[in-house]
Amino acid sequence: MPGLRPAVVSARLDARTRALLEAPIAPTLLRLAAPNMLVMVVQAAVGLIETYFIGKLGTDALAGVALVFPLVMLMQMMSAGAMGGGIASSIARALGGGRRADADALALHALVIALGFGIAFMLALLVGGRVLYAAMGGRGASLDAALTYSNWVFAGAVLVWLFNSLGAVIRGTGNMALPAAVICVGALVVIPLSPALIFGWGPFPRLGIVGGALALISYYALGSIALAAYLWSGRSVVRPSLRTVRFRWPLFRDILRVGAMAALVTVSTNLTIMIGTSLVGAFGPAAIAGYGTGARLEYLLVPLVFGLGAPLVAMVGTAIGAGERERALRTAWIGAAIALVLTEAIGLAAAAYPAAWLSLFDTNPAMLDAGSRYLRIVGPFYGMFGLALALYFASQGAGRLLWPLIGNLTRLAIAALLGWLALGWTGELSHVFLAQSLALVAFGVINAAAVAGGVWFGPLTWAALQRRTAT
Repeated sequence: MPGLRPAVVSARLDARTRALLEAPIAPTLLRLAAPNMLVMVVQAAVGLIETYFIGKLGTDALAGVALVFPLVMLMQMMSAGAMGGGIASSIARALGGGRRADADALALHALVIALGFGIAFMLALLVGGRVLYAAMGGRGASLDAALTYSNWVFAGAVLVWLFNSLGAVIRGTGNMALPAAVICVGALVVIPLSPALIFGWGPFPRLGIVGGALALISYYALGSIALAAYLWSGRSVVRPSLRTVRFRWPLFRDILRVGAMAALVTVSTNLTIMIGTSLVGAFGPAAIAGYGTGARLEYLLVPLVFGLGAPLVAMVGTAIGAGERERALRTAWIGAAIALVLTEAIGLAAAAYPAAWLSLFDTNPAMLDAGSRYLRIVGPFYGMFGLALALYFASQGAGRLLWPLIGNLTRLAIAALLGWLALGWTGELSHVFLAQSLALVAFGVINAAAVAGGVWFGPLTWAALQRRTAT
């Protein structure tokens, strides 16, 4: 609302939105993050249980899933973290500025975007999957397994996009609990369903690797129905209406200007892992399985930090919409510190005891060797990954994503170029992983330096923020 002071705007807001602006930052951030953290643990459990049972089908099946996993995570991260962040950010800024009608309309604009991207993913992977997985090192039985799993998963790509976009709409209002509840209930269904379909337990047919894919798609279908039912029940802060909506380019642009830039960040993140998989592919399927299983732990940091990142998007976006720039910046740094501590603890534990993670999925000596090398070399730098991701989510809320993109492209360049040179000069797998460690450090430093340097609000710095807060 141009011309109104933040206090005047705040008085006109919904109670949930006002809490994002006025409650103490750290307790509010942790309270909102708690259900998201639970969700991320549950979602991680779903993926890990599926991988655990697929691993029982053999190393080729595990290698096949490892080839597909970066693409599945690309879709997940684009729909939930990238475009989902754009959706949540636009709705939070609309609500923070008192533009309730725009917030309602943005929800439907978000679903149109989700349908478009879901169809694009489905067609791209159904048509180009074989060429892509072969380029990543897949061959023989592992390539066949990858294609089977990929075709079934990406046939349901629209469901994944709808589920994550609906969740982003609700999180943009500050409601983290409802999406968390839907995901947890869905996990109670999919966790036993996955092995039942893979191995043919009880009345279910034995479908092998296809069973894991079908269980996953069922999870997103049921979750989408539940989230849509809540949005149209009239209980949400945002209340979309198909009868009154007029699709407008400015609202699409408000989502896409953040979401599209964030999508580039997501693409470069996953491309880094895909290129790493391709480099490791020179050492055979067992090495691919080992690296893929080790890198899966790195991927699990993304949903973990997303548990913190979703409230960061909502709190930063709402604060900026209401003109509270100092609060937005303080929220970003508090969230970044929490993420750094959590992810570094995980990385150090994985580096110290890599077999504890890897042996859950396979006991092939070559697989364990490759995965252990990765975790010992890259794991100690996971904290930089967490720091960069938290500031990336905060930057989504601020609608300022240029520097997170620069940081991620730098990470990609270092990991790919130095990894390729190391492989050509020394032929050592460990040196490929060392390049990935250096890339993570660059990613974290660039993001932190950019925010600390005032790229969001020009001259506003941390020292100035402390002085103004004290005043």
